[in-house]
Amino acid sequence: MGVVIGIDPGLSRCGIAVLGGTGARPHLVASDVIRTHADDSHSERLAVIHAGIQSMARQYRPNALAVERIFINKQGNTGIGAVQVVGFVHLIGADLSIPVVEYTPSQVKAAVTGSGDADKAAVQMMVQKTLGLPARPTPADRADAMAVAICHLGIPAFRQRDPRLNPHRDAHLRSRVSGDTRSSGGMSARLAKAMETAGPGLAAIHPSRLPQQKDQP
Repeated sequence: MGVVIGIDPGLSRCGIAVLGGTGARPHLVASDVIRTHADDSHSERLAVIHAGIQSMARQYRPNALAVERIFINKQGNTGIGAVQVVGFVHLIGADLSIPVVEYTPSQVKAAVTGSGDADKAAVQMMVQKTLGLPARPTPADRADAMAVAICHLGIPAFRQRDPRLNPHRDAHLRSRVSGDTRSSGGMSARLAKAMETAGPGLAAIHPSRLPQQKDQP
């Protein structure tokens, strides 16, 4: 059992979801979409998002903060605000001694739907089914945050000594050694295959392992 906060980073809308339980039986604790206004300054918008994530983390004290990894296009002008939000997540994790883990969009989709190429409608439908919600979660930012948290709860490799290792590769090797062809690392064979196809992307930082700052003279 555990609590994880999933975050779908964005400057205009930042989805955040608190999930409890296990990979087999996750349940929704709380969710929100932090919104900012384009008329506000960039600094003000970032401050609103930082405050919202920090407040949620302090309230629920999760075992981990899981955030979707952001990729920048060749022009470098897409996702800059979202990347800054990811930086906030790592900062909040360090301040509150909460491990932070990133997942690629393909990993999240594979964990929730079994396909790394699933569209948003499929993700919303499977999130609803997985969490037993009465309706599909909206907007998409809220559903994506839930999906990130579901992805994290479904990967037991994070609980190993070094969570920065590729969980899909290690799970696959363990199943081969043990001769268990039914599952890999607690996942079904179909899901393990989908996660392997989605590729690497898991990265974690344990605040306790951060280098200690030297006192200033």
